[in-house]
Amino acid sequence: MKNMMQMMKQAQEMQKNVKRLQSELESMEFTGTSSSDLVTVKMTGKNEVTSISINPEAVDVDDLETLEALVAMAVNDAHTKAQTHIDAQMKSVTGGMNLPF
Repeated sequence: MKNMMQMMKQAQEMQKNVKRLQSELESMEFTGTSSSDLVTVKMTGKNEVTSISINPEAVDVDDLETLEALVAMAVNDAHTKAQTHIDAQMKSVTGGMNLPF
């Protein structure tokens, strides 16, 4: 019975830490860039894009496909950085247990 109580206490502590992490992620910002740094995207830890900066050199009205690809690249880079950070933080909070977030 003592072990069960200890496990419940640990689970409650883990839940508290996960909630704290979720709250912290809302205010964290991750920056992604295109390979040429012509496009920069800022995104929260909740995957909400907060800004997109486009260097005028990236704008060619006759080649919008390249600009679109640069934006996609920067968004994906920001998302990858955010997810890598989130995964590492979750692993430290859960002791490596693979729990849904």
